[in-house]
Amino acid sequence: MLSRYLQEHPSLEGKLWVYSEGKALLEQAREMGGFDLYILDILMPEFSGIEIGRRLRALGDGGEILYLTNSNDFAADSYDVGAFFYLLKPVEEEKLFRVLAGAVEKLLWKKNRSMLVNTMQGPRCVLFQKIRYAERIGRGIRFFCTDAVVDSTTIRVPFREAMAPLLEDRRFCLCGASFVVNFQYVTGVNGPIVILDNGQSLALPKAAAADFKKAWGGYWLDDGGPLGNR
Repeated sequence: MLSRYLQEHPSLEGKLWVYSEGKALLEQAREMGGFDLYILDILMPEFSGIEIGRRLRALGDGGEILYLTNSNDFAADSYDVGAFFYLLKPVEEEKLFRVLAGAVEKLLWKKNRSMLVNTMQGPRCVLFQKIRYAERIGRGIRFFCTDAVVDSTTIRVPFREAMAPLLEDRRFCLCGASFVVNFQYVTGVNGPIVILDNGQSLALPKAAAADFKKAWGGYWLDDGGPLGNR
């Protein structure tokens, strides 16, 4: 069914990876930096699909998760890992294709959002998907991205106003007066310390730590974005 879906949508240029058990999937996801979409059975040897989902989220993996199962008993658990959908077996092709279309729409929405940053070298388009966090440095903003560090020129509005495009996206959270953090890259929160997927730690204002942790948990529970609520 998945192969037929990709054949009918060649513009996606999708590739399928198949695993017979969860450990191999987790190792590959860790090495490759994750996948866009995970289609997981729930009842499996060693690691259940729910446990795999929890471990992926602990790695900071924001890929969409679609669960397949024979039972409704695990529906509540699937929300704990921000699953995109929970599909009962036997899987009907028409229903699967509708779910995949929704997942693709959400993935493209997340991948293509961007903001224009004025730099000393000229305007630069920065993808939301690649921003781990942004910090006010002096009179400008430094964007710490997965592939580069981008420094803006002097901003002439308050930091929060400059960050408005990011803050409209539920992946991002304002932390105090000078930080905006992308929940997708947060793998843990220890008091006022935020741990990112690359091992880096950020120190939050103590007054903001509790609200940040609550918002981070809520992000995953609520599917990580406006399209997740459709």
